[in-house]
Amino acid sequence: MFVRTICLSGLAMAAFLFSGCSNQLDVATDFTVDKTISKEKLPDFSSYTNVKEKKQAFFSFIERLADEANREIMAERSALLAIKEYGKYDELDDDANEFLQTLASKYRLEDVKETSKLVERLLVRVAPVPPSLAMAQAANESAWGTSRFAVKGNNLFGQWCFSKGCGIVPEQRAGDAFHEVASFKSPYASVRSYMLNINRHDAYRELRRIRSEAMKNKGFASGTVVAGGLESYSERGHEYIDEVRSMIRFNKLGKYDQPETSDS
Repeated sequence: MFVRTICLSGLAMAAFLFSGCSNQLDVATDFTVDKTISKEKLPDFSSYTNVKEKKQAFFSFIERLADEANREIMAERSALLAIKEYGKYDELDDDANEFLQTLASKYRLEDVKETSKLVERLLVRVAPVPPSLAMAQAANESAWGTSRFAVKGNNLFGQWCFSKGCGIVPEQRAGDAFHEVASFKSPYASVRSYMLNINRHDAYRELRRIRSEAMKNKGFASGTVVAGGLESYSERGHEYIDEVRSMIRFNKLGKYDQPETSDS
């Protein structure tokens, strides 16, 4: 008799349908980080004199990092979908339950105790961030990879941290403020942190709702649509949303959001 089993090991994750983890796979989704991408250094974008070439190089760089980060998210999502399709939550083995609890902690859903509800809520959070959105925001927040925070701390999205020494102290920080602009080991680490922030912070609940509806209706979510949930990302609110959407449209970044199987 065929039994659906979830087999997980470290950073490599897989969802399988077969009579045991050593048997032939029917469904498999694996992920391991591409070290050439995860360790890639920030190029010197200030060295470009041609604006068009600079923009092309920057977008190509961010797209590569965003695709890898989204690949990791999709590995988690594929395993979740396999668990949902199986449906017999009381029959999940220890590895599957441990996997769910690991995701619950990662995506800040520890308070959800019922497995079926946890899977549903995780599927709203464990979803790809449109590449066009990451590309436009990175350009906006890092001055095309040339800001002090990008060059010194690999911070491409203006993310803050709140413990002393966790990053770079902003020159214009108010006297009673204690935040710093986070430093990361690599640009890829910055992209991963940005996507995790989008996928779990309460401030972006509306963004996730918009994305979930778009994925349900069209099979994917575009950056211009999802940007509607970025009101809390900047003090400029809707003005910031309009700016990000404008960058996506002007630079024709929407094409990077299309599924690979799309004819468009």
